[in-house]
Amino acid sequence: MRAFTATTGAAVPLLEDDINTDAISPIQLARSLKPDYRRMLFMRTRWQADGTPDPAHVLNQPHFADPAILVTGENFGCGSSREAAVWALQANGFSCLVAKSFNDQFRENCLQNGVLAITLPEALYAELVARVVAANGAPFTADLRTQTISGPGGEPIAFAVPEAERLVLLEGLDDIGLTVRHMAQIEAWEARMAESAPWLQSAVDRRG
Repeated sequence: MRAFTATTGAAVPLLEDDINTDAISPIQLARSLKPDYRRMLFMRTRWQADGTPDPAHVLNQPHFADPAILVTGENFGCGSSREAAVWALQANGFSCLVAKSFNDQFRENCLQNGVLAITLPEALYAELVARVVAANGAPFTADLRTQTISGPGGEPIAFAVPEAERLVLLEGLDDIGLTVRHMAQIEAWEARMAESAPWLQSAVDRRG
């Protein structure tokens, strides 16, 4: 898993609630052997019937050509558990998402893929939205080391991330990597068990 420390780029306002994973990454494209995750993102609303970009969609506007942060609404990533939704966002440059709230499984998928998912208190969320809209594509920075979002229009906005999640993101640890960090304790436990219950060491695995 790639580590996340900080990202800088356009903050894109997609200010809608209840955007589900099928809207983010339609299942039809995900079924192919080599999905085009970049094109998959918001495919039903981002592209016109003839396959050309819809100029009205926020992601197709020139000042958001180099995005890094997506600012969205309530319950983002609801619906089915679809990891491809995170991959589609990453393929388009997004490594940080800010929302009023996230679907729990979607947020876990973000964590497992090195994407920082931030929720803010109402007042700070409203301030960030106003600044992002006014900035019109000017870059913002989300820094996990300082736990701040900085950019045009005001002082850095602080956010909170559980310390365990912060560690996983900063060090790029998946579940296996997180387990390996405790290898000394695991080996010590195995040694104690080998001494206290030696008969377990010769047990036959008959699961087939």
